[in-house]
Amino acid sequence: MCSICGEISYDIPPRRSVIGLCSDTMRHRGPDQRGAVLAGAAALAHNRLSVMDPAGGVQPMSASWQGVTYTIVYNGEIYNMDELKPMLEAKGATFTTTCDTEVVLWTYILYKEQCPTMLNGIFAFAVWDGDTLFLARDRFGVKPLFYSLIGDTLLFASELKALLAHPEVSHVVDAEGLWQLLFLSPVTLPGSGIFRDIKEVLPAHAGTFSREGLKLCPYWKLTAERCGDTAAEAAAHVRELLTDAVTRQLGSDVPLCTFLSGGLDSSVVTAIAAAHTDRLATYSFEYEGNKKHFHRTLFQPQGDDMFAIRAARAMGTEHTVLTVPTEAVADCLMDAVDARDFPGQADIDSSLLWFCRQVKQKHTVALCGECADEIFGGYPWFYRPEMLYRDFFPWVHDARVRADLFRPEWARPDDGYAMMSDVYRQTLAACPLVDGEPEEDRVARVATWLSVNYFMASLLERKDRMSMASGVEVRVPYADHRILEYVFNVPWSIKFAGNTEKALLRNAMDGKLPDDILWRKKSPYPKTHNPAYEQLVTERLTAQLKRSNSALAELLSPEALKQLLGSKGGTWFGQLMGKPQLLAWLLQFDRWVEQYDVTFAV
Repeated sequence: MCSICGEISYDIPPRRSVIGLCSDTMRHRGPDQRGAVLAGAAALAHNRLSVMDPAGGVQPMSASWQGVTYTIVYNGEIYNMDELKPMLEAKGATFTTTCDTEVVLWTYILYKEQCPTMLNGIFAFAVWDGDTLFLARDRFGVKPLFYSLIGDTLLFASELKALLAHPEVSHVVDAEGLWQLLFLSPVTLPGSGIFRDIKEVLPAHAGTFSREGLKLCPYWKLTAERCGDTAAEAAAHVRELLTDAVTRQLGSDVPLCTFLSGGLDSSVVTAIAAAHTDRLATYSFEYEGNKKHFHRTLFQPQGDDMFAIRAARAMGTEHTVLTVPTEAVADCLMDAVDARDFPGQADIDSSLLWFCRQVKQKHTVALCGECADEIFGGYPWFYRPEMLYRDFFPWVHDARVRADLFRPEWARPDDGYAMMSDVYRQTLAACPLVDGEPEEDRVARVATWLSVNYFMASLLERKDRMSMASGVEVRVPYADHRILEYVFNVPWSIKFAGNTEKALLRNAMDGKLPDDILWRKKSPYPKTHNPAYEQLVTERLTAQLKRSNSALAELLSPEALKQLLGSKGGTWFGQLMGKPQLLAWLLQFDRWVEQYDVTFAV
C-alpha cells in the first residue's frame, strides 16, 4: 500500500516542489520509498510501502506502447494478477518486475477504460499519457482517492491532508460538511471530502481529466436478481468464494498475519488462511481493565479474549494478545484525528491505531474480518424493523446528541437533521429491488444497501487510515465484489435461517471452525469499559475548554455541556459509542479545528 497524489494543469505548469509538499504529508502511508515525476502538464508523486517485489516496484512507473509513454501512480493490491499477466503478455505487454503495479499499468495501456472492470482487488490509481489523466477507484472504496478542481487545475491525493497542504485549496467547511460531522460522523456522504473544495472519487467510479474537464462515471453497479439456489447450494458457493478470496490475498513478499478476535468473521478468514500457510501469526486486541469492568449488553454480550485464544489454539497459529493501556487510548486520540483528517470514532479509532503500531513491529500485511456483517446481515437493523423503519440512518440511535451540544444559531440542528433525513430517504429510493419479491427480502436488500454504502464505507475508511498511519497494509477478503454480488440476491430465509444472524456464512463454514465459535453471537470490535478512561477524557476536555484559543469553547452551549458531563449517557452511534466516546469526540473536534486551521462557512 502507498499514497498517491498529483496535479494536472494545462495552462500553468505544475510545480514539482508543491506536489512534493503535498506528498510529504503522507509519508506514513509509504515509508519505504518515494518518487515524483514532472511530465508536461502533470506532476505525480508516490510514497511506497513495499509489499510485492520491493526492489522492482518503484513508482511513478512508466511503460511505452505504440509511441505513447504511460505513467502510473498506484495504491492497492490486485489479487488476479496471475490470470491477467499471461493474457497481457499475449497482447504484447512486456514485464520487467513481479509487482502488481506493472500489471495494472499494462491493463490500462491495452484495455483503457475497461481496465478497472478487469481488476479483482483494492486500488486507487492514476495514469498519465502525456495529454489525459485516467483515474479509478475500487468497487467498495477500500483505497481512498480525493480530488479538488481549482479553476482548470485538477489535484488528487490519497488523503485530505495532502490536498489541504496545497496553497490553492481552502480549509473551509460549509454547512453540509458541518452537518455530516454533527449528525453522521464517522460516516460521511458518498463523494464528500468534508471540506468545501474537496470531493471524493466515488467507489466503483473511473474517468478522465483533460482540457475538456473531469468526467467520472461508474464502471460497476450492484444489481438485484432472483436467486433459485437451495440453502445447501448457497452455502457451498459462499464457501468456494470465501476460500478463493482469502487464498488470493495471501500473497506477500513481507511478513503477513491476520487479526483474530475470536468472533465468526475473523475466525473464518484465519481458518482459511491457516490451512494455506505455514504457522500463521494472529493478533487479538484487548483493553487494560476490561476483564474487571466489562458490562454485558445486547450488542456486546461477551468479551473476546477467551474466544480468540480458543480459536488460535484450534487453528494452530502463533497468537499474540495486544492489551492497550487506558492512558494510551486517550493519548492516541489526537493522532487518530491526524490519521483520519477529521474527528471520527474517538477511541475506537485511537485504539486501532495503537494496535496497528504494535503489529507493525513484526508484520507489514494483515488480513481482517471487516465487511462480513454488512454483506451477510449481521447487524440488528437487518432483522429489527423498528430500527430500519425510521426517518434516519438506523445505526444512529440519537441523531441530535452532538448537534444539540453546540450553539443552535451556529449548528442549526433543525436544518441539518432535515437535510440528512432527506439524504436517507433518497438512499432508500435508490436501492435496486426485484419486483414482487417477498417483503423480508426487500427489507434485507435495503439494509444491505444502506450498510454497504455508508456504514461499511466508514469502517473501511477507519481501517485504511489507522493501519496506513502505522505503515501496515490491511486486506479485507470479504470486500471481494463477487461475494456481495452473490449474497445480495440470496433469499433472507437462507441468510437468517433459524433466526440466526449470518446463518449463511455459518453454514458455509460448518465443520471448519469449533462449534462454539461458529455459532457464537456477534460481538463488535471491543471498546474500553474501564471507568478510568471516562475520567481521563473528562479531565482533558475540561482543561482544553479553558484554553484561550479553544474553538470548541466558543461554539458549545455551556448548559448542554454541563448536562452531558452530569449524565450517565447512553449509546448514540452504532454499538459502541457512549458518553466516554462523545467526550473524546469533542476533544478530537477541538484539536481538528485548530490543527487543520478550519474555517466554517455555515
